[in-house]
Parts: sequence; C-alpha cells; structure tokens
Amino acid sequence: MKLLHLDSSALGTHSVTRELSAAIVARWQDAVADLKVEYRDLDADPLPHLTGRSLAKADAAEVETAEATLQQFLDADVVVIGAPFYNFSIPSTLKAWIDRVAVAGRTFRYTAEGKPEGLAGNKRLFIASGRGGLYGDNSPADFQEAYLRQVFGFLGVTDLEIVRAEGVAYSPQHRADALAAAHASIRSPLAEAA
Repeated sequence: MKLLHLDSSALGTHSVTRELSAAIVARWQDAVADLKVEYRDLDADPLPHLTGRSLAKADAAEVETAEATLQQFLDADVVVIGAPFYNFSIPSTLKAWIDRVAVAGRTFRYTAEGKPEGLAGNKRLFIASGRGGLYGDNSPADFQEAYLRQVFGFLGVTDLEIVRAEGVAYSPQHRADALAAAHASIRSPLAEAA
C-alpha cells in the first residue's frame, strides 16, 4: 500500500497542518505494516505554476516533473494533504500541485453526454486543515475545504476526510484546544476497516 504525504504550509515547525498531517500519516504507519510513504514538501520544493509554456510542453524538464507528479498521485492508495487556510483559500503551491494532477484523460474525462467523470477515485484522501479563524463546515468564506472537496470529487475521489483545527490564531489556548480536538478526531485506519 502506498501513501502520498503532501505539506504546503509556509510556517515550518509552527504549522498546524504539518503537525496534523504528520499525525495522520503516523496513524497509518502504526496500522499498516507494509505501508510505503512518499513525502513532498510543496513549500520547500514547489512545482512551477501552470503557464502557457507548461501547456505547450516547451520545457522537457518541466514535462518530466509534471508526469512524475501525476504518476505519484495515481499510484497512491492514500493521500494526506496538509492544507492551510490562506487568504480564504489554499497556498498557491498546493494549487500548482493540483494543476499537475487534474489532467484530462488521466484523472478525469467528459462523457459523450458532456458530463464530467472522475478517473482517480480508487484512493482515500485526508485533508489536514488549519484555520486562524472560525469558519465551520459551510461558511461562504470557505474557498479552502469546499474547493478541495470539489476538485477531488471532480477527479473521482469521494472517500475524503477532513481533520480540522480552527481558531488557532485567537490565543495560545485556542490553538492548543483546537489541536487537541483535531488530534482526537484522527481515527485509526484499522478501526474503520473493522
């Protein structure tokens, strides 16, 4: 079994999402003996943003990196993404990664009737979400979790779980409480299978 672990926070060791994504991965490592984990830090090693040159495949090295990124996503059985809430959305580095895995004919297609069909639905996805404020599940200001649900649902990934810590910027106590609640919400993969 393969697990792809992505982090996108620019906050390094102060990151809520890095802490939570690492905790999710640790649960999987404890539960699945033969788990192979691949890690990518999208802040330290960002992908280039999609441009006209990218689409024209003008740079052979960029084409090779894009294909490797896509294949890594396709090969994963489980994907864990650290996705902080930046300016009501996600970090641009995470969006650049999504642009490399949302590929027509590979992760989605349109049917003869013009309806989208996801082709990457054979995986589980965990989003480690961190928010400075309080937004809940259905805020009109949420272009982070709602966007991630939409884009991965479009790709066919419907087995998606969000582990969220919010209100972390209010005070040190809010941060500690939010992290404790988020950690407590991380379920064991084996408990779910039982």
